[in-house]
Amino acid sequence: MSIHPKPIQADHDIDITGEVCPMTFVRTKLKLERLQPGEVLSVRLKGEEPLRNVPRAARDEGHIILGIEDDGDTHIVTIQRA
Repeated sequence: MSIHPKPIQADHDIDITGEVCPMTFVRTKLKLERLQPGEVLSVRLKGEEPLRNVPRAARDEGHIILGIEDDGDTHIVTIQRA
């Protein structure tokens, strides 16, 4: 018997694969500000710099990083609004 974690369902999503830093977090932050506390945002991003900066900056703002998924040439960062 194997146990698989239940996938996290995002309430909202944003694709910032076409953005570069610092706009990657600016767009993410603006979207997070429109969410209610506890809601979940899925952020699709591309590149090593956004992959480092977006989760770090979100944590610095008090949000919770629920997961980071490798999706080929992009990553999906799942963030719960504080």
